[in-house]
Amino acid sequence: MYQLNNLKRAGLWTLLMASSIVVAQERVVIPKTPLEWAYGLNTPGLNLPAPNGSHRVPGSEQEFTFPRDRFSPPDWHPADHPTMPPVVSQGRQPQVFACGYCHLPNGQGRPENASLAGLSADYIMQQMADYRAGLRRSSEPQMVPPSLMQAVGANATPEEAEAAARYFASLTLQPWIRVVETATVPETVVSGYMSIIKPGGGEEVIGNRILEMPEDLERTELRDSHSGFVAFVPPGSVERGRQLASGTDSKTRACTLCHGDDLRGLGPVPRLAGRSPSYLARQLYDLQTGNRRGLWSPLMGNVVANLAPEDIVALAAYMASLDP
Repeated sequence: MYQLNNLKRAGLWTLLMASSIVVAQERVVIPKTPLEWAYGLNTPGLNLPAPNGSHRVPGSEQEFTFPRDRFSPPDWHPADHPTMPPVVSQGRQPQVFACGYCHLPNGQGRPENASLAGLSADYIMQQMADYRAGLRRSSEPQMVPPSLMQAVGANATPEEAEAAARYFASLTLQPWIRVVETATVPETVVSGYMSIIKPGGGEEVIGNRILEMPEDLERTELRDSHSGFVAFVPPGSVERGRQLASGTDSKTRACTLCHGDDLRGLGPVPRLAGRSPSYLARQLYDLQTGNRRGLWSPLMGNVVANLAPEDIVALAAYMASLDP
């Protein structure tokens, strides 16, 4: 049983209890997929105060004023990475948002988007081309971040896409997500397209889902690229995912055949190890439903065709648990 005092130590509880959040019931968002936990639809009527004024974060000499928009990402730890190209540091108005705002300057990413650090430049450029061609869309049309990426893909020049791809390919993905198997979890709501603890809530059974949330909500809201995430997964899911990924189950093929023995990618085939389980689950389901139809997507057809929702949960939990 996951205890609330652990959440207090993780920094999740303090900010929420101090915030004037109100959850209203006037309107219900009906998810379009069986994996609603992965698609992060914001809870209607939830009013979480956004960062405002001057802020600092631990381990940084920088100070930034909030609020900030998608063209002005805070770079708390500039020593972590080489000089960002303009498309990463500031984007190009009105629709090419700064890559570093959502994916963070060090490419670690967040549950509602993708980690890009260490992916091959060829792979990233191909995904941008797929967005531009309308071949990548979300199975949950109400999810905002994929729509934003479609706009970026449609408006970024090939030169901008290449500059961003080569920049993120030069980085190294760091350990970012702590996977915890547990039968019970805190009740949650969704804000900023990610799960957070419901104020005044108790605990509930995790069921067939993954709950990925900030280790420290305040630092995550400040877009601190040194503050990662915890993913609560069902008991036994990591081992079940390992079995599926190894190809010992007739439902699917061994992931290692294409993604490498350690699932850290091979050439243009992306890494899976250590990435967001929410993101991984979305991609498996989007491939299964045909909403992700890029150049290399047909290679995944037989891999995902027979996966049940509980299989996707297990695979995402296992992959996220691996050292990146």
